[in-house]
Amino acid sequence: MATTVEPQKPPQPQAPPPASRDSREESLDEAAPPAKKRRSLILPIVIIVAIIGLIWGVRQWSYSRAHESTDDAQVDGHIIPVLAKVGGYVIAVHGEENTPVRERDTVVRIDDRDYAVRLELAAADLAAAEAAATGGGRTIGQALAQVRTAEGQHAANEAQILAARANYDKAVLDLERYRQLAAQQIVSKQQLDAAQTAVEAARAQLVATEQQTAAAASSVMGAQAGVRLAAARLAAAEAEHEDAVLQLSYTRVTVPATGVMSRKQVEVGQLVQPGQTLFSVVADTGVYVTANYKETQLNDIRVGQPVDFGVDAYPGCTAHGRVESLSAATGAKFSLLPPDNATGNFTKVVQRIPVRIQITQGCGTDRPLRPGMSVDTHIVTR
Repeated sequence: MATTVEPQKPPQPQAPPPASRDSREESLDEAAPPAKKRRSLILPIVIIVAIIGLIWGVRQWSYSRAHESTDDAQVDGHIIPVLAKVGGYVIAVHGEENTPVRERDTVVRIDDRDYAVRLELAAADLAAAEAAATGGGRTIGQALAQVRTAEGQHAANEAQILAARANYDKAVLDLERYRQLAAQQIVSKQQLDAAQTAVEAARAQLVATEQQTAAAASSVMGAQAGVRLAAARLAAAEAEHEDAVLQLSYTRVTVPATGVMSRKQVEVGQLVQPGQTLFSVVADTGVYVTANYKETQLNDIRVGQPVDFGVDAYPGCTAHGRVESLSAATGAKFSLLPPDNATGNFTKVVQRIPVRIQITQGCGTDRPLRPGMSVDTHIVTR
């Protein structure tokens, strides 16, 4: 007879025996020391950070009480634009961008042929004016010659007046004698009439001579006016000649100060006009710092106070200087459209006043301070 075999069940995992209370307490005691250690380290760290922050805050407060600082500052210098004084075509340019130049060096030459011709014309006009006024050398000018001629004629007329007056006086005396003789019937009436006629003729001659003398005096005055006119023309000719010399000299554009040539805007063959900018020169006369401080920071700032400033271009460099001067007005007053509070649109804004700082110690020859560099200034006020 057949027998059935029942399938065997896999063995079931047995659960671990429940841990005892003593073993649980031992595991909790092993995990407790790390948590206690963490809690014991946090408090000292917080205390140290608080102390560091307190020290930093005290130092910042103490520094701010003794310093006035701003980052609205930059290095400034003397930048001289060089302009053309006369117009013409450029025939030569000596110098390149960012190259050193020396004072009075000729950098640009303009075609000077037109100005040379004008100078020759002015020299000819000057020579003619000198000939008319003074004659030049040992000769006498035309105007002076006319004066001397008029003066000589006037002197001759005055001598003729004396002679005419003497003849008139003699004729009057003769007429008186003839009248006495005619009363005694010693001379004839014909002789008396002749004496009367001689007196009238002498009187007429005297009057004519006096009128000629007056005319000669007028001629002298006219000749003297001619001398003054010739002198004025001579002065005008001299001025025109000097102007022509200057215009010719302006065809050579020279450097006004020693420095570095920058922003060159001229090339050979270019037609330039008077007043046109050709290039600029950054003079080596020294740089300075312009710091724009708020008006609320100026209470303790005085001329002569020391200044420390850092340069953005040179990290780690601390340059030194001193306050040289304070501006007489705020920067807004020099703007293109200065604010006018009288229009009714008043909004109070803290203004800034430029403070000029003289640099006493820079960052070294290998790190020059150039105009336009940004700096942070700190003025020691106490």
